[in-house]
Amino acid sequence: MSDDLPRDAATDAVVDVDPAVLSAGHLRLDVEGPVVTVTLDRPEARNAQTPATWRALAAIGKALPDAVRVVVVRGSGASFSAGLDRAMFTGEGIVGEASFAELAHLSTDELDGVIAQFQRGFSWLRDPRIISIAAVQGHAVGAGFQLALACDLRVVADDVQLAMRETSLGLVPDLTGTAPLVRAVGESRALEICVTGRWLGAAEAVSSGLASLSVPRDALDGAVADLVAAVIAADAGAVRDTKAVLQGAALRSDEEQYAVERAGQARRFAALRLALGRPGK
Repeated sequence: MSDDLPRDAATDAVVDVDPAVLSAGHLRLDVEGPVVTVTLDRPEARNAQTPATWRALAAIGKALPDAVRVVVVRGSGASFSAGLDRAMFTGEGIVGEASFAELAHLSTDELDGVIAQFQRGFSWLRDPRIISIAAVQGHAVGAGFQLALACDLRVVADDVQLAMRETSLGLVPDLTGTAPLVRAVGESRALEICVTGRWLGAAEAVSSGLASLSVPRDALDGAVADLVAAVIAADAGAVRDTKAVLQGAALRSDEEQYAVERAGQARRFAALRLALGRPGK
């Protein structure tokens, strides 16, 4: 992260994750004040993901302390992530992991449990305590696209190529990416994107709401740093409560959403009372 990012007054947040778990998942974890950066660090394979990647991501989410305000997810090298490691489809598979052929022989309940574990690597990025930002360059395919979709905000480089390729493998997207995709582009367009597996470039990503902005590749780090700084500059409690108010808003009736807004504002006034030292009667 940039050296001029705002920091919490004293120390970096502590995110206690076993280094061996991170190494197995090809992840790098950096902490600067209240900002955690998770880097997919397998550039020689375009950051292809394995179940170990998802376990490592889930471990980070589980270890995240309240002091963390922003999580940035990025990929090293030319691409954000080329998606699932295709070795999962081979007879040899990946050492220490069940191949897809082996998963296919599990009972429905067993398979449900396995996939639920995979999904935990993605779902924590929507935790109301944090704002998650994906910095996406090059290819973000399948699991890579879904990892970007798991984040609250996406900043893309002008060379980005997004695609949901699961149907070409005889699969469906199952790493929590379908709901944010539908919320961003609508059900019809999401269906078209998923079943065709076509590429989406930077301009379409921004115009469709999949990305907040697109910048030249060499400006990606700076744009993300600026966005992080803007988030950190706002009141931490207000940011968290605002995210909680907005999450699920499209699925609620107007009256339900009004109630959520009132409850959120009540939490802010309670915090204000404490800050002023004048608790309510």
